Amino acid sequence: MMRGNTVREQDIAESTLGTRRGEFRAVAFADGAEHLALVHGPLPRDDVLVRVHSECLTGDVFGAVRCECGEQLHAALDAIVAEGSGVLVYLRGHEGRGIGLVAKVRTHVLQDEHGLDTVDSATTLGLPVDVRDYGPAARVLWHLGVRSVRLMSNNPDKIAALESHGIRVAARVPLLAPASPHNIRYLTAKRDRLGHVLPQVDAFDVAES
Repeated sequence: MMRGNTVREQDIAESTLGTRRGEFRAVAFADGAEHLALVHGPLPRDDVLVRVHSECLTGDVFGAVRCECGEQLHAALDAIVAEGSGVLVYLRGHEGRGIGLVAKVRTHVLQDEHGLDTVDSATTLGLPVDVRDYGPAARVLWHLGVRSVRLMSNNPDKIAALESHGIRVAARVPLLAPASPHNIRYLTAKRDRLGHVLPQVDAFDVAES
């Protein structure tokens, strides 16, 4: 397991990963769960373009439209390739903001059948709203030699979490997926209840009014 800002050699494995977007260095590492960092191009020490992405099986793999997770994942990879350099850290065990897949699907039932939002559907089940740990992301970035990042995120809490683990966030890069009738309730809750910066929600409201 990892300790502080270090990664033990027995807890990490690296290989080349060819993808439709190009070639990445795949850095798999164990820190509670097993996670993956995709590294593209030569990395500078500072101001690296980075996405720290929480696992979302329904959105990332199956293209669910009730959230914007899959769209953010693909947009972040495209941005890193266009930049010629960057890192995407994929954190497993973050499903449903850390409550797990079974519990997340239960919250979907409450959202669909009772009109609860993503926050109230969790608390109604006695679950926490967000228990994600971003320490593993900070530790693998430290292992890669990254000390400051331009973070692709709409979530101010993620910035605070990385900085609390010693990674300076030099800039926040918005990563906005279009609002739609399918995801607007979810995006609105993230803006109003969780403090995410989502100007596309306002634009959608104006367009629909």
